[in-house]
Amino acid sequence: MKSRGFSLIELLVALAVFASMAALAYGGLDSIVRTRAELVRQQTAFQQLMRSVTLLERDLRQANARSVRGNFGEPLAALIGGGDRIEFTRAGFANPQAEPRSNLERVSYLLEGDTLERGVFPVLDRAPGTTAQVLRLRSAIGAFRLRYLDGSNRWSDNWPPPANAPAATPATPAQLPRAVEFRIETKEYGEIIRVVELVSTFPANAAP
Repeated sequence: MKSRGFSLIELLVALAVFASMAALAYGGLDSIVRTRAELVRQQTAFQQLMRSVTLLERDLRQANARSVRGNFGEPLAALIGGGDRIEFTRAGFANPQAEPRSNLERVSYLLEGDTLERGVFPVLDRAPGTTAQVLRLRSAIGAFRLRYLDGSNRWSDNWPPPANAPAATPATPAQLPRAVEFRIETKEYGEIIRVVELVSTFPANAAP
């Protein structure tokens, strides 16, 4: 008996079937990879957003009524805020190595382009060349807005409030607002709104 192999047509048909199955398998695998990459991107973006909100809330809850000096020796209020940026002194600056420094820290938040940034100053009272170390928290931010609640329960877009603002008592440099409202707007998750109540300034007759 003569041995019989595959004909050329049979080989071509087998190759065509194998190529079709490989193309289908690659298409499915590519779809899975793309879906997973998109899920990872969305998860990372959401984590960055939540981290930004958590950091700002935590810093505001630890706000301290300690005024500072600017780069040229000018006095700066304990909290300085506008409609799209804020700078203040916060407590809770960990010092595990018992270094000769304060446990207070000066931080700032602002929207630079479409990126929310957190700045940290190395000292409270600055020298002429002192600059903040900037941490980029999250990009693709549509808007960053702030409001400040004064002692008369009036909301203002600036702190300290302007001298001609209708208030019961003018704010002193070491005075904090009663609360700060911030809004972070994103395309994916819409607008996130938080109202953070700040620690009130201790009265003059409080026990040390």
